[in-house]
Amino acid sequence: MHNVDLDLVEMSLDVIKFAIGRISDTDPQLGFPKTAAELSELVGETITEKGIGGERAFALFRDVLVKASVAIDHPRHLAFVPASPTRAAVLFDLVTSAASVHGAFWLEGAGCIFAENQAMSWLVSLTGMPDGSFGVFTSGGTEANLSAMVAAREYWRSLSPGMGPRRGIVIASDGAHSSVRAMAKVIDADVLSLPTEDRLTGQHLRDTLDGMAPDERERVFAVIGTGGTTNSGIIDDLAGIADVCSERDIWFHVDAAYGGGALAAPSVRHLFNGIERADSVTIDPHKWLFSPYDCGAVIYRRPEHARNAHAQEGSYLDIFNDEAIRGFNPADYQIQLTRRVRGLPLWFSLAMHGTHRYTQAIERGIELASIAGRLIMASEHTELVRDPSLSCVVFRRIGWSAEQYRDWTLANHKSGFALVAPTKWRAPSGSETVARFCFINPDTTEEDIAGILETMK
Repeated sequence: MHNVDLDLVEMSLDVIKFAIGRISDTDPQLGFPKTAAELSELVGETITEKGIGGERAFALFRDVLVKASVAIDHPRHLAFVPASPTRAAVLFDLVTSAASVHGAFWLEGAGCIFAENQAMSWLVSLTGMPDGSFGVFTSGGTEANLSAMVAAREYWRSLSPGMGPRRGIVIASDGAHSSVRAMAKVIDADVLSLPTEDRLTGQHLRDTLDGMAPDERERVFAVIGTGGTTNSGIIDDLAGIADVCSERDIWFHVDAAYGGGALAAPSVRHLFNGIERADSVTIDPHKWLFSPYDCGAVIYRRPEHARNAHAQEGSYLDIFNDEAIRGFNPADYQIQLTRRVRGLPLWFSLAMHGTHRYTQAIERGIELASIAGRLIMASEHTELVRDPSLSCVVFRRIGWSAEQYRDWTLANHKSGFALVAPTKWRAPSGSETVARFCFINPDTTEEDIAGILETMK
């Protein structure tokens, strides 16, 4: 046992050395995937009866496995919605795991949940939602959207208890995140996807509801507005949608998983007007609030509706309702029972740096999008598809086919220079393949952008 303890000490030093080296590296290796067959040949069998030893396992991770994975915080990783956790948040994620706290109930995690709740209070304040609004940290936007829609559906059913279970309808724009349809499959609901040229407006929603048959209209239990589409940063007409939902007594949910970080940016905060009237809001701190994966959040205007939908019962859970240890139980407000205190790295980073640094970093992402737009317009071989929105820029390489975009993406990625993936954009002649930047990392430079555009010549 003594030798095992020494091995653990040595492994701890190796792990800490790797972590410090990794977060100190401002230009890490981008990483490129290998096939399962290639990895099997390089790594071999690692799960054996006697084990291969910590030193060997860690060496395989460091020298092979992590290099076959993409670094999400690389300054030239501009595909999808990347991430750029602060060094403080990454280090405190290690502490969070080492602390080994179960974050479902106040009895077990009071101190850590208290800290999480301070970070959550800041998120709530960004939305402008009224006193009493509150939320909980989730694994990401999909779980947050799912938790919100379960609460919305149960509230809708409670309004007509004599009707029995009915299959509900959720309305969203065709630019809404793919998790909306995934969530609807889980709860067995229909999604009415409204085609939009740009953003979903209140008038479009009103016309849609007025055009529905009465029995279908009664099945609508929620409308989802998007606070920054992942493809192009479009923000729906949140104030107009809120008006319609208020008139019709329909749950209004805002999916701001990507764009929600921009609530802290004064330059664009007005674009989210109306979000304060939502019944629920999704924000992913692991996207534009610089937290490690996996950290999402769902906020409720009336948390009691979420508790009515999600609080679990069981003989071994009865103690958690005891008056002597009563406190905020995160498990009561989203679908997970077992959960880590995933909001702690955000709390620590906010406490260390202050919210002003967050505002500066988010504004930098918006500025980078503007810089990219200017460079794209100045080039003879590229043009904007639409004006930059939030930190997203959609543009085309004039004359390129879908295959050329693909080859360009793979060439840049394989070389370790950049990861910029093509996307699809609606065009008069049908769907068009175009290029897209999404800026999250404030360490990305104008030279990075210019270099990427240069590879398109």
